[in-house]
Amino acid sequence: GSGKTSLFRAITGDLTPSKGTVARAQGLRIALLDQHRDFDGAQTVWEAACAAFRSLLALEHSLQEQGHAMSERGGASPEHLARYDRDLERFQREGGYEVQARVSAVLHGLGFDPEAAHTQPLSTLSGGERGRLGLASQLVRPADVLLLDEPTNHLDLETTEWLVDHLRGLDAAALIISHDRAFLDQVVDHILHLEDHGAFAYRGNYSTFVALRAERRMAQDRAFQKQSKVIAKEEDFIRRNIAGQKTNQAKGRRRKLARVARLSPPPDDLNTMAVRFRTSGRGGDQVLIADKVKVQVGDRVLLERFSAVLRRGDVVGLVGPNGAGKTTLLATLMGSRPADGGTVRLGDATEVEVYRQDLAQVPREKSLFDIIHDLRPSWTRGQVMDHLGRFDFSGDATKRRAGSLSGGELARVALAMMTLASANLLVFDEPTNHLDVESIETLEDAIEGYEGSVLLVSHDRALLRGLCSRVWGLEHGHITDFDGSFEEWEAARAERRRVAEAEARSREAERKARERKTAPAKPDGDRKAKQSAQRNATRAVEQAEARVHRLEKRQVELNGQLADASLYTTPEGTERAQALARELDTVRADLVHAYADWEAAAHALEQLDGK
Repeated sequence: GSGKTSLFRAITGDLTPSKGTVARAQGLRIALLDQHRDFDGAQTVWEAACAAFRSLLALEHSLQEQGHAMSERGGASPEHLARYDRDLERFQREGGYEVQARVSAVLHGLGFDPEAAHTQPLSTLSGGERGRLGLASQLVRPADVLLLDEPTNHLDLETTEWLVDHLRGLDAAALIISHDRAFLDQVVDHILHLEDHGAFAYRGNYSTFVALRAERRMAQDRAFQKQSKVIAKEEDFIRRNIAGQKTNQAKGRRRKLARVARLSPPPDDLNTMAVRFRTSGRGGDQVLIADKVKVQVGDRVLLERFSAVLRRGDVVGLVGPNGAGKTTLLATLMGSRPADGGTVRLGDATEVEVYRQDLAQVPREKSLFDIIHDLRPSWTRGQVMDHLGRFDFSGDATKRRAGSLSGGELARVALAMMTLASANLLVFDEPTNHLDVESIETLEDAIEGYEGSVLLVSHDRALLRGLCSRVWGLEHGHITDFDGSFEEWEAARAERRRVAEAEARSREAERKARERKTAPAKPDGDRKAKQSAQRNATRAVEQAEARVHRLEKRQVELNGQLADASLYTTPEGTERAQALARELDTVRADLVHAYADWEAAAHALEQLDGK
């Protein structure tokens, strides 16, 4: 509500500023991603992604028709050839040959199949997929300035990493509205902070901004306190002397004081919410027990043979790609849908409260006042109003129906309801989707101070890094239970990927080396010299081959150890994996040299046999 989206509209020219002007360079190309995904009549995913290139694709179609017509006529008139040359030159100049590859790369990066996109109907996409497609349609657009409004919404961890790399490689400038602190830390080099009807510019990423903002507020507070003391002293002098012997001096000071520009104090607290979660009781040491759980939707198995125990005090982050089944798993664990195999059991005295991603727990037909009063019927009107006030709802706002609220307002109502539950297990499904940065930080502080257990589904890396003591990584129908922080889990995952990529490169190098290997050549004319030389060459081949076999055997052993999923479930295991990976790198480097020696020895033997 501070005006970020309105600022975007002023930049694009869709909104005229009440004061001042917006100057744009001549010919400036602006690409806008707003929160409303409109694909302007496109029927397929590919058409929606290529919206910026409609005229260019129409030109390509025209060139094909022109070429076909000239072929059928067995030639063309000078006029037809001139038109074809003009159109072809324009098609090349405007990058027509690059469109296919450009759109395909962005679609693939954002989780779409570029080939299937040509025929996939737009109507089959979910809300999250439409959001990603809207982002794709803007990222492919030729632009000098990108305006991106919450681009990481609906993106999983891997896709967000792709977007970070993509934005870093762009030549265009980008102005980004985002509540994803980790994303801002990686991408931005300036921050424009809208606050108190003004805008303050900072150089650096989000972490630098937080430090600089604190310094600015301290300086602002010192200046305000100093001025306040001076004003108080002057006002005291005026009050004591306005009717006395120094009346003229007092009147002069009053006129002078009236012309002083008054400084404002810094905001007391940017966090408008006051969130605190309470527990109803200690509960047992085992909060939730899953034993060989299977989750299936139709013919698709989302999870198989999952066994784990969520312990008292755990903050578990459940992470995985979009569509992996995290929300369905939550529903299974909470008992709102039956497990398709195995058992799920809540521990003794466990009480659960769930924050749903779709915010369906908020009754849309009721007023905010009635929602809270129904949960606390013994409360007075003042107590209900005080509670809503802690979530930035006051006055007439408390009479509003929940159905009229924005996504961010609904999220605050859901949290206001959740704080009344006194549960000892809190389950959050994407709680940051509709919250601004300040509200997310307030929520993070509240969870950190909570004495119960937490199961958290989120793609907000900063939130996960700040809270998680344990990670459940859901991928390809299995969960890896990592007993460590989210940062340690990220390091372990990166190491596993590096090992897998290095192994793939090694297999490719081995394949090429074996293809270059040649068979023994024909006998030599000079029998004695040939036999001696052949023996030496054959021995060299055998020694080189034996070294290759030894290194290959060690490589298989190391790959087997690194492929053991249990190795990555603890920080100590991750350190062991890194040591094994370093040895594997050495073995691979030695193996490359061994292949080269083997090939050289075989080539030398071939040369001898060919004489």
